[in-house]
Amino acid sequence: QLVESGGGLVQPGGSLRLSCAASGFTLDYYAVGWFRQAPGKEREGVSCISRSGGSTNYVDSVKGRFTISRGNVKNTVYLQMNSLKAEDTAVYYCAARHYSVSMTVCGYSAMDYWGKGTLVTVSS
Repeated sequence: QLVESGGGLVQPGGSLRLSCAASGFTLDYYAVGWFRQAPGKEREGVSCISRSGGSTNYVDSVKGRFTISRGNVKNTVYLQMNSLKAEDTAVYYCAARHYSVSMTVCGYSAMDYWGKGTLVTVSS
């Protein structure tokens, strides 16, 4: 399973770091994506990282503000969120997709595991 943590209430311009921890399997064989769903909106892919960590992707609205990384702690992926805006308010989910061969691909479809989400609220 995947478990997200690190959400909370933060003022505009502030920062949060989300964590995605896997149990029961190793993330070494999975690309990981972060998604978010704001009230009344569809879920969108925010960022993803390949198995190697060498390939990443970001939705345009978070480029330059969010950074995805594979943690030094095994089986964990982080999403560092800086310069947060009110429009970043959403439930954030992490998900993992197994790749048996490719080390450099990541995406937002056909995910194998999902977490239950963590709420991020950006408000003054």
